Amino acid sequence: MAKSVFYHAGCPVCISAEHDIISLIGEKNVEIVHLGEQKARIEEAETKGVKSVPALITPNGNVLHINFGASMADVKG
Repeated sequence: MAKSVFYHAGCPVCISAEHDIISLIGEKNVEIVHLGEQKARIEEAETKGVKSVPALITPNGNVLHINFGASMADVKG
């Protein structure tokens, strides 16, 4: 089974969502990408359809925007 990818920027909303996602689907089923620390992956996230973080990309490519922590423009800084 392919992993989901969870993109976030490290804000309190994102960290809370990260803990919930791991609790719901399990750490082995999700790759966590902190865009504040992995800026090289911002373009990847945008290409996949991420408009704001936190966001979860499902194994079949659906983008699930969770709550609202920051826009991608904010992440780019």
